[in-house]
Amino acid sequence: MAVDVSSGTSPATAASALRRLYFARAAFALVWAGVTFAVADELSPLTVALLVLYPLVDVAAAIIDARTSRGAGSPRLLYVNVVVSLLAAVGLAIAGSAGVPAALRVWGAWAVVAGLVQLFVGVTRRRLGGQWPMIISGGLSVLAGGSFFAAASAADPAMTNAIGYAIPGAIFFLIAAIRLGRTAKGN
Repeated sequence: MAVDVSSGTSPATAASALRRLYFARAAFALVWAGVTFAVADELSPLTVALLVLYPLVDVAAAIIDARTSRGAGSPRLLYVNVVVSLLAAVGLAIAGSAGVPAALRVWGAWAVVAGLVQLFVGVTRRRLGGQWPMIISGGLSVLAGGSFFAAASAADPAMTNAIGYAIPGAIFFLIAAIRLGRTAKGN
């Protein structure tokens, strides 16, 4: 259920909704990483489908986040993330047929841009509490995106680093969810 905090809903309600979303994102990322690691020996159609799924879940989460937290910061950046993640999903679907280097480049571009958005969203929500993990995660995503570009040029590039990218993201979402617990309780 979306919560419009700009219409008078308390920061505690927004924090509670974000907390649930962050827990869900952490769980999805961990399960996705495990499943994708299990099938990612090569860039099979299943692996490509899983790679496309990850930014599509990011799209859904950004839409929920934007609707849930309007009063906790401008949702415009989250809608930018929706567009960027949709483009990443399409790009990954196309790049999957071109091979691992192309997929790593698309994944890297998405990690950089989505990381910048996450960083700026976290900064605008500092007063809500529990956002430092999101700020750090956004910055690390930018750095990781650069590493995916470098990995694309390796002699034998592999998608495993890109898949592993989901695990720290899950940890940061989990930490942020836990930290939002204080705000959600109204403290």
